[in-house]
Amino acid sequence: MKQILWISTVVLSAVAAGCAHSTAPTPALRATAIGAAIVESSGGKQLGTSGSMLPQPLVVQVNDAQGNAVTGALVTFRAPAGVSFDPAASLTDSSGQASTNVTLGGTSGRYQLTAASTDKTGKSFELNITELALGYQEQIGYELDQNYCARCHDQESSAERVSNYDNLAVKPHAFTDGDTLNKLSDSDLTAIISHGGPALNRSALMPPYGSTLSKVEIQALIAYIRLVADPPWRVTGVVYAKR
Repeated sequence: MKQILWISTVVLSAVAAGCAHSTAPTPALRATAIGAAIVESSGGKQLGTSGSMLPQPLVVQVNDAQGNAVTGALVTFRAPAGVSFDPAASLTDSSGQASTNVTLGGTSGRYQLTAASTDKTGKSFELNITELALGYQEQIGYELDQNYCARCHDQESSAERVSNYDNLAVKPHAFTDGDTLNKLSDSDLTAIISHGGPALNRSALMPPYGSTLSKVEIQALIAYIRLVADPPWRVTGVVYAKR
């Protein structure tokens, strides 16, 4: 019996030691160079489903005062509660860039993320990046856009869709055109989508979709338009990172 107890104690000690080893803190990153400015390389203003990882990593670049890329600068990322980064901090590579995978929070809306580094005086310099999280309603609106709207309202062709924008005498506004679409009320947008452009004395090239889309679908499409508007439709809806 004593021998069995002794073996059990050894096994438990080994397990505990293994657990302690696996939870050891990761050594802190130390910058080997200092920059003066940080700029976005790619990954900003992506659309993703709330609570999910964005399809592309966020990539930023640290430059010195002359605009040259800096290798070995420490970049940290921060965001509102619910958003996570993998990794949350890294050193810039040989091209002066640092990248991270972003998982959005569970709430739909615009998330303002921050990438930061420090200059030679120890002062932080930062870059704000906006990412867009689609909730259930906005996701439906996005799918409706792809099925019915993007062929004319999006100038860019894709592998799945050829744009008809260049063939139209009156150019449709992109859904991101907040300067124009933010001036229209939800009722205005509902009228145009339901009854076509002439409902508000606009181009007859905008056809009516009132017989194609339900009221709920039209509301979802408007919710999507409001989310992607640039400048934002509602600045108060931006969620900022906390220091």
